[in-house]
Amino acid sequence: MTSFGVGLSREQKDEAAKIASELARIAKTGEVLPGSIVSRRTHCGRPGCRCMAEPPQPHGPYYQWTRKVASKTVGRWLSPEQAGDYQIFIDNHRRLRELFTRLEAIGLQTLEADPRTRHQR
Repeated sequence: MTSFGVGLSREQKDEAAKIASELARIAKTGEVLPGSIVSRRTHCGRPGCRCMAEPPQPHGPYYQWTRKVASKTVGRWLSPEQAGDYQIFIDNHRRLRELFTRLEAIGLQTLEADPRTRHQR
């Protein structure tokens, strides 16, 4: 309980403990990277190139990691090996975000259940 007498239910505490355990497991790896990795195939446009044949055979795949920095998309090209290795980092980042969303939901439930909370209309 906090100094205000607000406490979590047994179920909420159990859920928070499970979340904390998974957060710690991911944190111990250090394998966290925001963004996404996409596979791209391209056409160079040179006459006679296989990418312009019928049927076309585009170049690639090329792998690109992208993320947002100050509302702008930035990226880096990756080798196929890097794309496979770093996908785990990105999956961990997404999982962390899911876990934080679950923790926030517990906090919101607690606030809503607090009899001192004035409900806005």
